[in-house]
Amino acid sequence: MAKKSRAAGGTPATVALTQAGIAYEVRAYEHDPRAESYGAEAAEALGVDPDRVFKTLLATLDGSLVVGVVPVSGHLDLKALAKALDGSKALMADVAAAERATGYVAGGISPVGQRRPHRTVLDASALEHDTVLVSGGRRGLDLEIAPQDLVAITGAVIATIRR
Repeated sequence: MAKKSRAAGGTPATVALTQAGIAYEVRAYEHDPRAESYGAEAAEALGVDPDRVFKTLLATLDGSLVVGVVPVSGHLDLKALAKALDGSKALMADVAAAERATGYVAGGISPVGQRRPHRTVLDASALEHDTVLVSGGRRGLDLEIAPQDLVAITGAVIATIRR
């Protein structure tokens, strides 16, 4: 996979991956602002199995923001997320809080290159694939990356958090 830089229309996610020396491929598509599901739109536009396209969701866990990364074909299991991070109760984060904390807009939140690092859990199903796609930091931009590299750059815990 090729490495891209900010000079090539990069985002904080691509900059972070490039600086870390992690291989990735930029997968861009024409975003439809009327799309009901950003993840399903990405999978269809890119011709990729929805089980390989992962969405980045923020939750509050015991007063702190955390990240869950799950396939777009499923939903985030908040109880499993809390358990994976040894917390008691997780709730979906307010969209505005998620945008402020990550520096990204909803529908384009990447697990990589966030404004502040957050504890992250990657669904175990990612390891079934050679590469997965995650948001590249804006709507219409995904990054294809090896799941092990995603774990390395985010410090993610691997757990089954998809329902």
